[in-house]
This record gives sequence, C-alpha cells and structure tokens, in this order.
Amino acid sequence: MVKLYGAPTVSTCTRLVALILKEKNIPYELIQINMAKSEHKAASFTAIQPFGEVPYIDDDGFILYESRAIARYLIKKYPNQGTPLIPSDPKAQALFEQAASVEVFNFTNFVQPIVFEKVFKPRFGLQPNEERVSELLKTLQEKLDVYEVILSKQKYLAGDFLTLADLFHLPYGTVFYTNGFAEVFDSRPNLARWWKDISNRPAWLAVKDGA
Repeated sequence: MVKLYGAPTVSTCTRLVALILKEKNIPYELIQINMAKSEHKAASFTAIQPFGEVPYIDDDGFILYESRAIARYLIKKYPNQGTPLIPSDPKAQALFEQAASVEVFNFTNFVQPIVFEKVFKPRFGLQPNEERVSELLKTLQEKLDVYEVILSKQKYLAGDFLTLADLFHLPYGTVFYTNGFAEVFDSRPNLARWWKDISNRPAWLAVKDGA
C-alpha cells in the first residue's frame, strides 16, 4: 500500500497527491507530519526528503517526493484504474503537457504568492503586502482572460477531456477562491463553468479539507 507522508490540513501539495490517489482509486495510508513541531525538518525526515518539505510517498520501498512528480508516477503506474488523467496518444499527451505548463506559468505563479500574502501571512501575525497583491492580481486577471477564451472553445484546458493539468489548479485555486477572490473566477462564465466542474469532483471534495 502507498504511504503518503504529509500534512493535508496545511499543505496544498499533500492535498494534490491525496486527490490523485482518490481519482485513481489507489488505497493509501496517510502518515501525518506535524509541521508545527517541525517534524519535517528532523534529521530522520530530511534523510528521506532532503529539502524538508511535504509530501513524499513510500510505494513498497520506492521513495518519491515533489507532488507533481508523484502525481505523474501514480497515474502512469495505474493507467487502467480510476480516472485516466494523462492521455496515451502522443498529440493528446502534448496538449496535456502544454496545459500543465500553462497552469504553472499563468496561474500558480500568481495565485500562490497572492495566497501567501493574503492567507498565510496573517496566520503568523504578519501584514500582507497589498501593493504586491494588486500587481499580482492585475497580471492574473489578464491571464484568466486568456483562460476564458480557451475554455469558450473546449471543456477543459487540454481539450474536451479532463487531465491532470486541470486538477493541478485545485489546491491553491481553492484557497484563493474561498478567501475573497471568488469573483475573479465567477465573473468569467466559461472559467466559472470549468471551475465548478473540477472543484466539485467527488475525489476533491473528499480531500480538500484533509486527506
């Protein structure tokens, strides 16, 4: 059985891996890492995950960290069960990889620092840098205008089929959406339709508050 070492209530990356495990119907055991007690920085942990970050998996002795790598590994190891999230056809797979790059450079690169400023900083008694948030939000709005065009022509980012690229948006996108930024998505009808679709998937609803 796959063992998932992480902190799902505070780690978006842990929730991503849990999401893929659910989508692929892969049984797993969650090993909770207490980040408040710095368990992820302990020597026993960094001996396995040298950067001292969560999550990592232990798949019958095969150790893997970095959530995106874990997601791809699980999907490719179990191609015939659960949701098919990476196409096998070369052209469809290229469109998936294109969409996955779009997510990193046109979505998460802006949503992640906004979430850091507006959600994570206040949790530690720090003031958000509102000027930085405004700058990031302005650029994100421009990027999402392009999403709106893409999604006016197809159901998902890689075409009319769901892929891992769509699901990559969920962990940070959900924190963003539920912390005062819902209108950013909802004001764009095709983006809003897509977001409602992916954010209401049973696998995500099962793990979004913890794995």
